[in-house]
Amino acid sequence: MMNTNKIFQILFFGLVTVVFVACKPGKDDPGTEYAPNMYHAISYEPLIQITNKDAGNWVSSDDDGYGEYFSSNPNNPFGMNMRRPAENTVPRGENGMLPYRLPKDSVELAARIMKNPLPNNDKILEEGKVLYTKYCTHCHGVNGGGSMDETAKVGAVYQGVPSYAAGATSQLSEGHIFHVITHGIRRMGAHGSQVQQEDRWKIVRYVQTLQKQD
Repeated sequence: MMNTNKIFQILFFGLVTVVFVACKPGKDDPGTEYAPNMYHAISYEPLIQITNKDAGNWVSSDDDGYGEYFSSNPNNPFGMNMRRPAENTVPRGENGMLPYRLPKDSVELAARIMKNPLPNNDKILEEGKVLYTKYCTHCHGVNGGGSMDETAKVGAVYQGVPSYAAGATSQLSEGHIFHVITHGIRRMGAHGSQVQQEDRWKIVRYVQTLQKQD
């Protein structure tokens, strides 16, 4: 008569066999997977496009003929994941702002025609101050005094940074300030790629308060 341990061993190995057989995929049956997670998610990352259909064949268990890492959308032109925008359309920001297209050498034009689209209120000024503190104080100082501002990290590289409230700098227009923040000027680097357009206009609002300091 078979003892209890023997029966347990038979049942255990039988269960293990069933589990392994169940995990084997078939043509019309993906099988039972222990942790499918995101392995078989059909998602298209707009900034990642792998066009090699064999990429990841060694880990793929699908029957679609593609490797696991293939991530191009065959339904779009050129297999692109991002769709091309409609012709003759222009992207707008969250608040309807058009992209800033004036080139770097158009500072005089920007000074004449560019107007701040944001209201001049306490909320905008407070947000502008936070952004100014984050992006500008290391050269211009907390008080906007440039090289003369004791709060600035003044060194050989930063010598000569003008005060916002001194001379011609105090008369710079909002368009001029925005253009310089965007494209940079002389030793000042461009910040158009680091600071969003709306945030640049907020900084302009705050800088204009520093221009009026005594």
